[in-house]
Amino acid sequence: MELTGIGVGRGIAAGPIKRMPEPLAEPADIQRTADAETEIAAAQHSLSEVGQWLRERGVKAGGEAKDVLDAQALMAGDPALAKDIAKRIESGKTAERAVFDAFSSFQKMLESMGGYMGERAADLADVAQRVIASLRGVPAPGVPESDEPFILVAHDLAPADTALLDFTKVYALVTRDGGPTSHTAILARAKSIPAIVGVGAGAEELSDDTLVVVNAGTSTISAGVSQAEVDAALIKRAEWLEASNAPITDGALKDGHKVPLLANLGSPKEAAGAIALGAEGVGLFRTEFLFLDSQTAPTVAEQEAQYTELLAAFPGKKVVVRALDAGADKPLAFLNADKEENPALGLRGLRALRVKENILRDQLTALVNAQNKTEADLWVMAPMVADAEETDYFVGLCRELGLRVPGVMAEVPSLALVAEQVLESADFVSIGTNDLTQYTMAADRMLGTVGSYQDPWHPAVLRLIKELGVAGKATGKPVGVCGEAAADPNLAIVLVGLGVTTLSMTPAALADVRAALLTVTLEEAQARAARALNGRTAAQARKLGSE
Repeated sequence: MELTGIGVGRGIAAGPIKRMPEPLAEPADIQRTADAETEIAAAQHSLSEVGQWLRERGVKAGGEAKDVLDAQALMAGDPALAKDIAKRIESGKTAERAVFDAFSSFQKMLESMGGYMGERAADLADVAQRVIASLRGVPAPGVPESDEPFILVAHDLAPADTALLDFTKVYALVTRDGGPTSHTAILARAKSIPAIVGVGAGAEELSDDTLVVVNAGTSTISAGVSQAEVDAALIKRAEWLEASNAPITDGALKDGHKVPLLANLGSPKEAAGAIALGAEGVGLFRTEFLFLDSQTAPTVAEQEAQYTELLAAFPGKKVVVRALDAGADKPLAFLNADKEENPALGLRGLRALRVKENILRDQLTALVNAQNKTEADLWVMAPMVADAEETDYFVGLCRELGLRVPGVMAEVPSLALVAEQVLESADFVSIGTNDLTQYTMAADRMLGTVGSYQDPWHPAVLRLIKELGVAGKATGKPVGVCGEAAADPNLAIVLVGLGVTTLSMTPAALADVRAALLTVTLEEAQARAARALNGRTAAQARKLGSE
């Protein structure tokens, strides 16, 4: 049996399957028999216990995983949730049912918001499962244990489960749900392990101990294979790991055509790790970490200190900083507190910043100050730009304040269609393939039910990227990619063939992409791109562009 999904990376793995256990059964909706005070105390104890466990697990995990687990711990300690649970218990519910109903209510509210908040709904459901398990005195569903390496199969993976996976035992991840930007896919890229997500109902046919070969490069899962086929795949896995550990060089094709490989970073603290993995600079520095946990916008001085720390780590190298990308889907009271019915299409990115221009001016001023204190080559770009008029506004403001290299992100399809107009004033364009795919396919990238649409291999998305590449060549301006698509080694080759000049990705993906680029010439990359454009579906384009 062969199944297909969305491959992450180009690695290969083989071994027996171990499935994640099913979620706990829904608590019965019956009247409690214990008194309310006892049930409320039990719920509060379990909430506290789970919160503490998540914090401890976060300390062990470190890095981005710690941030995710700390956020889950805050959910467990949310006073509004605790109050809702107590109220439900007082009305006659059991502690288990009150927790289930309260968390479900909050979860539905987050799902309705979509975007960033919609993604948090799955994290909330995981916390609820752990609290209910604590109340029952049973272990929460978690990663199966095994003395031998295995392939982990799940509906999807919760942050708390993935944070401390033992990757000497877990050779690959396979999920029924999710897309290229799901938590599982992002984890797989960060840890450089093969994964296939969005397999669909076929994943239910994969049972424990069945031998499989997982090939992320071809997005296939071969089930029921022989031990000889497993052994052959493991030899290929060893070869892939050896290639991934090859000496670090600058990004280039086989014919010497340069393709700088840059890192996506979310904090100055991540700079050292990216440099160690061969990042030639930064293609996307997300500045939201300075704003998301604040009730007021950070001061110029506070921002300047963080930007200076980042730029100081990359003397003489390009560092692309994205202006605050927030709005209704990442609510900030000081930016846009209004509730919107469809936040993904509301006041996001530059749209929100134009309404509160003082916040944008402060950020750009802080960046100018950091630019003038360091030797890095600072580039600054605006998110969610729709056309030439918005480009002119942002570029004009940057030049007024003294920024040397202003540009824009291509995330909205309209910008790709007027790319030459945009590049008349912008010094560069950086393609955010996650949002470009979302808006092209009309599918919320954080919503699992439409995860299959969130595939940057779709010919419609590739054609928009081609338009941007053509415009870049015509104007002599660089066109980069900083979305998750750049971390797909086969797609990276196609992107270069479409006219992309730089690729930026999670640092862990640099080795795979570097190795893949060295296998083709520019002419061969362009031929792959041309074939991919002729696909009728994302799957066809992936197959044609990977040959």
